[in-house]
Amino acid sequence: MKEKHLIWDLPLRIFHWSFAATILGSWYTSEQGSDLIDIHMKLGYFTLSLLIFRILWGLIGPKYARFSQFIPSPKSLLAYLRSSKEKQTTPGHNPLGALMVVLMIVLISIQAISGLFINDDVFSSGPYYGSVSNQLEKIMMFLHHNTFDFMIGAIFLHLAAITFYWGVKKENLVLPMITGKKTTGQVKASDAIPNSKITLACIIAICCAAFIYWLVVINAPVLEELYY
Repeated sequence: MKEKHLIWDLPLRIFHWSFAATILGSWYTSEQGSDLIDIHMKLGYFTLSLLIFRILWGLIGPKYARFSQFIPSPKSLLAYLRSSKEKQTTPGHNPLGALMVVLMIVLISIQAISGLFINDDVFSSGPYYGSVSNQLEKIMMFLHHNTFDFMIGAIFLHLAAITFYWGVKKENLVLPMITGKKTTGQVKASDAIPNSKITLACIIAICCAAFIYWLVVINAPVLEELYY
């Protein structure tokens, strides 16, 4: 039996699957009209909390969670693409996978942040709707209603890549993101991370949740409604 080594820390794995579930939930609730709009908005706040956590975790988390470890330079990306026919193994994200991580963070950040500044003209509005100019609100509305199309494209591209690696390269990318471990055939023992830094992750998660509560509840402007 091949020895297994910890590569993906537990907080990163929880983030990954929570992120996927939240995107799915946000899509579903957005398609149900006003019935689930409150849930849709709360999922947006949760998404923002996840994004902030991932950015912080990308700075101080374990080795393979850090942006400095996996975001490729143009030179390393080109070298990877040129040698794509050869069997290549990387302990963490490969260069193409790293670009997908960055793309998804950017797209979903735009989606979640823009939702703070818009309303649906009927039932609800984001906590910062009315606090910016009409022109900026129109921009936010445009971004919120159009960025999702790019997100769908990125998600399908991500799933296609997973399928390609599974079917063609015979490499299962899903299982390690569940167990956190890769075998000696995929990585060396020296590649393993010592632990998941769970205590640090809990502290960061609490801080992120507190910040989002402050952002959307405590700090949100109270707009006076005028009745004629």
